[in-house]
Amino acid sequence: MDKIAVGPEAAGHISIDLPPGENVRNIAAAIGKPVSEVTCVVLDRPRHAQLIRDLRAAGARIHLISDGDVTGAIAAAWPESDVDVLFGIGGTPEGVIAAAALRCLGGEMQARLWAADDAEAALIEADGGDLHRVLSTHDLCGGDEVFFAATGVSDGDLLPGVRFTKYGAVSHSVVMRSKSRTVREIKTQHRWHPAKAA
Repeated sequence: MDKIAVGPEAAGHISIDLPPGENVRNIAAAIGKPVSEVTCVVLDRPRHAQLIRDLRAAGARIHLISDGDVTGAIAAAWPESDVDVLFGIGGTPEGVIAAAALRCLGGEMQARLWAADDAEAALIEADGGDLHRVLSTHDLCGGDEVFFAATGVSDGDLLPGVRFTKYGAVSHSVVMRSKSRTVREIKTQHRWHPAKAA
């Protein structure tokens, strides 16, 4: 699916129907930055060549990533991140996962199903999919109570990966809740051989 995702300050100021440059200008106004300081995350894929040209023409910063558009979407709403928006086409399951996190962080995502070619479009439509419908954060992840949890396996922008020690391993996780907007960062020490009771 084609996606655009932002944090709380820019929520309500985006439209997937607008050109990228116009979205960047609206985001810049909402977050109080010049366009030249708006950082856009985009998956580094050939299909994004025109998107990247449009963002450069608008004067925005571009942060290309090799994978992980869930992390890119979360980064747009993560307080310590310098990312302001995620643009581009990525996996549909990843869009649902990112929407869950954005529900917890107060961000917004808009998405639309995307087909690589006419044959894929026909399959999507035959299965009841609508390639024109704009899906909101709540369409992608509904309900009154949303929880999101992730643990880093390998190093990423959001979480460090598992570290092995002489006693076992150390992992880092994040757990979020939409109702309270609570975000918990958890460091866990896993022991291979727990101490025996005396």
